[in-house]
Amino acid sequence: MTKFTLFRLKNWMIFGNLISNFIGINIVGIISHRSIAPPPPEVMDLVKRIDMVFMPMGFLIMIIAAIYYERPIRLYLNNTYRGITTSSEIEQKARRRLLNEPFFLIAIDLFSWLLAALVYPSVIHTIDAGEMIVGRIFFQTLLIGIITTTTAFFILEQILQKAMVPHFFPEGGLYMTSKTLRIRIRERLVALIVASNMIPFLAFLIIIRGTYRSSYAPEQLFVLLRSAIFTSSLIFLGIGALLTFLVYSSLSRPLQEIIQVLKNVRNGRFDKRVRVTSNDEIGYTGDVINEMNEGLIEREKMRQSLDLAMEVQQNLLPRTDPTIEGLDIAGKSIYCDETGGDYYDFIISGTGENGYTGVAIGDVSGHGISSALLMATVRSSLRQRSSLPGSAASIMSDVNRQLVRDVEDSGQFMTLFYLTIDPAKRKLQWVRAGHDPAIFYDPGTDSFEELGGSGIALGVNEDWNFKEYTKTALHKGQIIFLSTDGIWEARNQKGEMFGKKLIYHIIRKNSSLSANEILDAMLESLNRFQNGAKIEDDITLVVIKIDY
Repeated sequence: MTKFTLFRLKNWMIFGNLISNFIGINIVGIISHRSIAPPPPEVMDLVKRIDMVFMPMGFLIMIIAAIYYERPIRLYLNNTYRGITTSSEIEQKARRRLLNEPFFLIAIDLFSWLLAALVYPSVIHTIDAGEMIVGRIFFQTLLIGIITTTTAFFILEQILQKAMVPHFFPEGGLYMTSKTLRIRIRERLVALIVASNMIPFLAFLIIIRGTYRSSYAPEQLFVLLRSAIFTSSLIFLGIGALLTFLVYSSLSRPLQEIIQVLKNVRNGRFDKRVRVTSNDEIGYTGDVINEMNEGLIEREKMRQSLDLAMEVQQNLLPRTDPTIEGLDIAGKSIYCDETGGDYYDFIISGTGENGYTGVAIGDVSGHGISSALLMATVRSSLRQRSSLPGSAASIMSDVNRQLVRDVEDSGQFMTLFYLTIDPAKRKLQWVRAGHDPAIFYDPGTDSFEELGGSGIALGVNEDWNFKEYTKTALHKGQIIFLSTDGIWEARNQKGEMFGKKLIYHIIRKNSSLSANEILDAMLESLNRFQNGAKIEDDITLVVIKIDY
C-alpha cells in the first residue's frame, strides 16, 4: 500500500458523499434557473447569503462527523500501511463501521437537508417574500436532500464494493459481520425507482408550481414550460441511465463471477473463488460457494488420501495366491468403500518336515481409514509373531495382548480365524478369535463340518488365553472355506440374504474344480443373486483344497 493509496482509502467515502451533495445542489439549481418564474432578485440574494453560512458549516460538520465515525477504519488502514498487526477487536469494529458508513453518511445528509428545508424558508419568510416563494424554497431544498441521499446511496455503495471492501474483506465473509445494515437487492431497486420516478415527479411539480401567478401570455408560458420540462427530462434521463448502469454493474458482475466459478466446479476445478464485495443475498451466495469450494478441495484431498490408503492396503494383501505342494489355495477381498477392515493372509513358516502354512482371515469393526489402520497393525503383529516359535494359540494370545494395548478405550476390535496346515503330518490346527467358523467339506462322504471353537475378538480382553483345535487325517479333495460375514449377509434388491445354505450348495456343486474356480463360482453366484444391489459390507473369501 502506497501513501497515496492510504490517503485515497481514508477519504474515499467522504469525497463520494461530497460529490453526491454537489450533484443534488446543481441539479436543483439548474431546474430552479430554468423555471418559468424564478424567485425575485432579493430572495436569490438572501439565499446566496444563507448559502455562504449554512453550506460550509453543514459540510464541515459532515466531514468532522464522518472522520470521528471512521476512527477504527482509519486506525486499521494506518496499521496496515505501517505493517502493524491490528487487534481482532479493532479489526472487527473497523469492518462493522465500514459496512454501516453509507447509511451513516446518508442519515447525516438527510438530516442536514431536512434542517435546511426548515432554515431557508424560515429566513426568507422574514422578508415577506410571500407564501408561494417560501413554499418553492422549501420544496427545492427538500428535493436537494432527496436527490443527494439517493445519489449517495449508489455512489457510496460503488466506492464501498470496488475500493474499500477488497482491503477489509480479502476473503469475503461480509454477510457474517454482525450488527451491520445490509444493502439488499430490494433496497437497490427501491432507490432506483425513487431516483427514476419520484424525484422527476417532484421536480416537475416544482416547475409547474413556478407557473402560478405568472405574468407571461399563455403562448409564451407554454413555450417556456416545454423548454423547462425538456431540459429537466434530459437531466433525469441521463441520471436514470447512469444509476441503472450502476445497479446493473453491482448485480451482473458478481453474478457473472458466480456463474464462472460454478462452471469451473462443473469441470472439476475448485481453486477459483468468488470475489465477495457486498453483504446482500449475492454476497452471501458467493460466500457459500467459496465455502463449498473449500469443502470440495478438502473432499478431493480426502479422496486422494483414500485412494492412496486403498493402494497401500491392497498391497498389504497377498498379491498372488501361494504355490504350495499338496495345497491349492485362492483368496480375494472386495471392499464396499475405498478402504475396509477385511483381511486375509498366507504365512509360510519353516521348511521341510518342520514347515507349515498359516492362513488368516479377519474382519475389523467398521470401515474406512481407522479400520484399515487396525487391519495393518494386526497383519504386522501376526506376521512378526508367526516368525517366532510357538503354537497357533500362543501366537494369537500374544497378538491379542499387543492389540489391546494399541486400541485401548477406542472401542475397536477385530475378529480373526487363524489356521495352520502341516502337509507332512496331514494335520490342520486352528484358533478362532470371535470369527465365524470355517467350513470344512469332505466330498468323499459329502459332509460339511464347521471348524468352530471358543474365543473372543482380538482387542477386547488382554488376559484372554486362546484355545487351539486340531483335525487330522486330511486327504485329497477336501475343501476348507473361510470368509467374512459380508458374503452370507449380502442382500438382493428384495432384501433377501445370500445365506450359508447357498454357500454349501456352491461348494458341493463345484468341489471337483480348482480352488480359484470355486472362488470365482462363489462370486458369480453372488453377483447373480444381488442383481445390481449395492454391496453393504466387505467380502473376503479364501478357498483351500487339499491336493495330496
